[in-house]
Amino acid sequence: MASDTIKNLMEALQVSPDNIPLRLHLAELMLNDEMYSEAGEQFSDVLKRNYGNFKAQLGLATCYFNTGKYSAAIVIYEQVTGKMPVEDQVRYVKCLIKENSMQQAIEVYQKVLAADPLFSDEEIDNYLRLPSSTAYNNDELTEEDFNEEDNYFMEKPKWKFKDVGGMQRVKDEISMKIIQPLKNPELYRAFGKKTGGGILLYGPPGCGKTFIAKATAGEIDAKFINIGLHDILDMWVGNSEKNLHEIFEMARRNTPCVLFFDEVDAMGASRSDLKQSAMRHVINQFLAELDGVESNNEGVLILAATNAPWSVDPAFRRPGRFDRIIFVEPPDEAARKDIFKTMLQGKPVDNIDHKKVAAAATDYSGADINAVIDIATEEKLRESMNKGSLQPITTKDLLKAVKQHRATTLEWFSSARNYALYANESGLYDDILKYLKIKK
Repeated sequence: MASDTIKNLMEALQVSPDNIPLRLHLAELMLNDEMYSEAGEQFSDVLKRNYGNFKAQLGLATCYFNTGKYSAAIVIYEQVTGKMPVEDQVRYVKCLIKENSMQQAIEVYQKVLAADPLFSDEEIDNYLRLPSSTAYNNDELTEEDFNEEDNYFMEKPKWKFKDVGGMQRVKDEISMKIIQPLKNPELYRAFGKKTGGGILLYGPPGCGKTFIAKATAGEIDAKFINIGLHDILDMWVGNSEKNLHEIFEMARRNTPCVLFFDEVDAMGASRSDLKQSAMRHVINQFLAELDGVESNNEGVLILAATNAPWSVDPAFRRPGRFDRIIFVEPPDEAARKDIFKTMLQGKPVDNIDHKKVAAAATDYSGADINAVIDIATEEKLRESMNKGSLQPITTKDLLKAVKQHRATTLEWFSSARNYALYANESGLYDDILKYLKIKK
């Protein structure tokens, strides 16, 4: 029946193409009938003839949402003036989540909750709420919300520096800043150096920043707490700061403890770039915790990692906070050789020339090497199934896979190079220039 109505309306539009109400009605029927592409065309046509039509904008955004064109939908939602219905605001939030714009998603979702405090959406809540904060009230967080026996928050890594291939310069710097003060406390006290402090690790993704942080904890037999943005952010104003404070308190109760913040640029973004005041409060709380103004951070060893150090607020780099900034470069040839050996253990291989493969994988991160091995493995699985017998991975297979997989670090260096050349007044990015063999 609906298809007949749609057909009749399309025929009517042939006679009266500028009839906006008629075209909108047709588009809405198509939308209800899940004809998203066709409905999108009609809504677009309305906007060409009547720019800024509110119904057409929301309708087109809905079509984009249902066809997976989330960024296009966001562009429309950002342009819409007037009060959006709740269902459209919810779609807007989901688009932002899909595009990983979590801060903006929180801001929009807070408006939904302000209009309807009892509203809930399981998909959104799973992304934007902490497991400890699912109740729809503003109760104080309790210590039980952060169960110290829960391995999700805390672990005792078994890895040590000897398990990390290469990275000797990084190990040496971490040792002087974090490990030696614990092993030689009296010597450091004689020089007025406290046990603790912060190190910011930066570099291309997949180069072992998290692994070296865990190995640091293993080296001193310390507990390790791995914190991401989702562990801190809470929908309710003030709760994110409480979450952050309780995590620091947990670390203080369990010294020596390595507190590791992954992708810290998401939490420590430049305050001048933040329009959302709530996130500014979180950053200020983070700075206060680092300073240990109201608490003693002795024995709390703070490591953080970022792929974008230029996005981190300069206040984080002041003495006593992340006062040591260390560049974690892609593994050198010797380290790549070790990584290939380690990752190929337990797999059927045939006389691999690890040195030759490592030499071919210049600029490859540990994650890239893993991808190369996956490509080679999948190819040998196909071959084994076709031949009816197990076919081992050879040097030739790995070299072929290296050619198929481009080093992901190259894209990072293309961006980092510009910062190192044109925004490097303090010499912070000199190590990048050195790695790229660029003279200032």
